[in-house]
Amino acid sequence: MSAQRPGGGHRGGGRRDLHDTADTEALGRELAADLRAGDLVILDGPLGAGKTALTRGIGAGLGVVGRVSSPTFIIARQHAPGADGGPGMVHVDAYRLADANGTATLDDLDALDLDTDLADSVVVVEWGEGVAERLTDEHLLVRLRRDDETETRHAVWEWVSTT
Repeated sequence: MSAQRPGGGHRGGGRRDLHDTADTEALGRELAADLRAGDLVILDGPLGAGKTALTRGIGAGLGVVGRVSSPTFIIARQHAPGADGGPGMVHVDAYRLADANGTATLDDLDALDLDTDLADSVVVVEWGEGVAERLTDEHLLVRLRRDDETETRHAVWEWVSTT
Protein backbone atom coordinates (compact mmCIF):
# COMPACT_ATOMS: atom_id res chain seq x y z
CA MET A 1 0.00 0.00 0.00
CA SER A 2 1.41 3.38 -0.97
CA ALA A 3 0.20 6.62 0.51
CA GLN A 4 0.27 9.97 -1.27
CA ARG A 5 2.87 12.27 0.25
CA PRO A 6 2.02 15.88 0.89
CA GLY A 7 3.68 17.77 -1.94
CA GLY A 8 3.62 14.78 -4.29
CA GLY A 9 5.35 11.43 -4.53
CA HIS A 10 4.49 8.12 -2.89
CA ARG A 11 5.67 6.26 0.15
CA GLY A 12 6.04 2.58 -0.48
CA GLY A 13 6.83 -0.53 1.44
CA GLY A 14 9.17 -3.43 0.98
CA ARG A 15 10.96 -6.39 2.43
CA ARG A 16 14.60 -7.32 2.81
CA ASP A 17 16.82 -9.95 4.37
CA LEU A 18 19.43 -8.43 6.68
CA HIS A 19 22.53 -10.58 7.18
CA ASP A 20 24.32 -8.43 9.75
CA THR A 21 24.19 -5.18 11.70
CA ALA A 22 25.67 -3.24 8.77
CA ASP A 23 22.76 -4.38 6.55
CA THR A 24 20.26 -3.33 9.22
CA GLU A 25 21.83 0.11 9.64
CA ALA A 26 21.99 0.53 5.84
CA LEU A 27 18.24 -0.14 5.61
CA GLY A 28 17.69 2.49 8.30
CA ARG A 29 19.66 5.04 6.27
CA GLU A 30 17.57 4.21 3.19
CA LEU A 31 14.29 4.56 5.09
CA ALA A 32 15.48 7.90 6.52
CA ALA A 33 15.65 9.34 3.01
CA ASP A 34 11.82 9.26 2.92
CA LEU A 35 11.28 10.62 6.44
CA ARG A 36 10.59 14.20 7.45
CA ALA A 37 9.70 16.10 10.61
CA GLY A 38 6.34 14.94 11.89
CA ASP A 39 6.76 11.32 10.79
CA LEU A 40 6.23 8.40 13.15
CA VAL A 41 8.10 5.11 12.75
CA ILE A 42 6.91 2.09 14.76
CA LEU A 43 9.33 -0.83 15.10
CA ASP A 44 8.00 -4.28 15.93
CA GLY A 45 10.10 -7.33 16.69
CA PRO A 46 11.36 -9.55 19.50
CA LEU A 47 14.42 -8.82 21.61
CA GLY A 48 17.53 -8.97 19.45
CA ALA A 49 15.69 -8.47 16.17
CA GLY A 50 17.63 -5.32 15.27
CA LYS A 51 15.29 -2.48 16.27
CA THR A 52 18.03 -0.34 17.81
CA ALA A 53 20.44 -1.02 14.92
CA LEU A 54 17.74 0.07 12.48
CA THR A 55 17.19 3.22 14.55
CA ARG A 56 20.96 3.93 14.47
CA GLY A 57 20.73 3.79 10.68
CA ILE A 58 17.71 6.10 10.63
CA GLY A 59 19.56 8.55 12.87
CA ALA A 60 22.62 8.42 10.60
CA GLY A 61 20.45 8.97 7.54
CA LEU A 62 18.77 11.95 9.17
CA GLY A 63 22.15 13.33 10.27
CA VAL A 64 21.12 13.74 13.92
CA VAL A 65 23.60 14.71 16.61
CA GLY A 66 24.79 12.18 19.17
CA ARG A 67 25.20 8.44 19.48
CA VAL A 68 21.98 6.50 18.94
CA SER A 69 21.63 3.73 21.50
CA SER A 70 18.78 1.93 23.20
CA PRO A 71 16.85 4.32 25.46
CA THR A 72 15.69 1.40 27.64
CA PHE A 73 16.57 2.99 30.98
CA ILE A 74 15.34 6.49 30.18
CA ILE A 75 12.44 5.42 27.89
CA ALA A 76 12.91 8.31 25.41
CA ARG A 77 16.03 9.97 24.04
CA GLN A 78 15.96 13.13 21.94
CA HIS A 79 18.57 13.70 19.21
CA ALA A 80 19.07 17.23 17.91
CA PRO A 81 19.08 17.95 14.18
CA GLY A 82 22.47 17.95 12.49
CA ALA A 83 24.12 20.87 10.75
CA ASP A 84 22.47 19.98 7.43
CA GLY A 85 19.11 21.27 8.66
CA GLY A 86 17.27 17.94 8.66
CA PRO A 87 14.80 16.99 11.39
CA GLY A 88 15.76 15.83 14.85
CA MET A 89 14.80 12.39 16.12
CA VAL A 90 13.06 11.17 19.26
CA HIS A 91 13.85 7.51 20.01
CA VAL A 92 11.37 5.83 22.35
CA ASP A 93 11.59 2.36 23.89
CA ALA A 94 8.06 1.52 25.00
CA TYR A 95 9.09 -1.90 26.38
CA ARG A 96 9.26 -0.62 29.97
CA LEU A 97 5.85 0.99 29.58
CA ALA A 98 4.23 -2.43 29.20
CA ASP A 99 1.48 -3.53 31.56
CA ALA A 100 1.02 -7.08 32.91
CA ASN A 101 -0.20 -8.19 29.47
CA GLY A 102 2.93 -6.85 27.76
CA THR A 103 1.12 -3.88 26.22
CA ALA A 104 2.28 -0.30 26.64
CA THR A 105 -0.43 1.72 28.33
CA LEU A 106 -1.91 4.84 26.80
CA ASP A 107 -1.47 6.80 30.03
CA ASP A 108 2.26 6.07 30.16
CA LEU A 109 2.72 7.00 26.52
CA ASP A 110 0.76 10.21 27.06
CA ALA A 111 3.03 11.08 29.99
CA LEU A 112 5.97 11.22 27.55
CA ASP A 113 4.19 14.08 25.72
CA LEU A 114 5.42 12.79 22.36
CA ASP A 115 2.86 14.68 20.32
CA THR A 116 4.62 17.94 21.18
CA ASP A 117 7.82 16.57 19.59
CA LEU A 118 6.20 15.28 16.41
CA ALA A 119 6.14 18.57 14.53
CA ASP A 120 9.92 19.07 14.68
CA SER A 121 11.26 15.52 14.76
CA VAL A 122 10.98 12.03 13.38
CA VAL A 123 9.71 9.86 16.24
CA VAL A 124 10.89 6.22 16.29
CA VAL A 125 9.08 3.97 18.79
CA GLU A 126 10.36 0.50 19.60
CA TRP A 127 7.65 -1.80 21.01
CA GLY A 128 5.01 0.79 20.06
CA GLU A 129 2.61 -1.24 17.95
CA GLY A 130 -0.93 -1.08 19.31
CA VAL A 131 -0.31 2.17 21.19
CA ALA A 132 1.70 4.78 19.29
CA GLU A 133 -0.34 4.67 16.06
CA ARG A 134 -2.80 7.20 17.42
CA LEU A 135 -0.11 9.91 17.48
CA THR A 136 -0.38 10.52 13.72
CA ASP A 137 -2.70 9.84 10.79
CA GLU A 138 0.01 7.84 9.02
CA HIS A 139 3.06 5.94 10.22
CA LEU A 140 5.81 3.70 8.94
CA LEU A 141 5.50 0.22 10.45
CA VAL A 142 8.66 -1.90 10.30
CA ARG A 143 8.47 -5.53 11.40
CA LEU A 144 11.77 -7.26 12.15
CA ARG A 145 12.11 -11.00 12.67
CA ARG A 146 15.19 -13.12 13.30
CA ASP A 147 15.80 -16.62 11.94
CA ASP A 148 17.20 -18.47 14.96
CA GLU A 149 19.12 -20.96 12.80
CA THR A 150 20.87 -18.51 10.48
CA GLU A 151 20.72 -15.26 12.53
CA THR A 152 19.42 -13.54 9.38
CA ARG A 153 16.90 -10.81 10.12
CA HIS A 154 13.88 -10.30 7.91
CA ALA A 155 12.47 -6.77 7.58
CA VAL A 156 9.05 -5.88 6.18
CA TRP A 157 7.91 -2.26 6.11
CA GLU A 158 4.87 -0.33 4.96
CA TRP A 159 3.21 3.03 5.43
CA VAL A 160 -0.05 2.60 7.31
CA SER A 161 -2.90 5.10 7.42
CA THR A 162 -4.87 5.27 10.66
CA THR A 163 -7.64 7.45 9.25
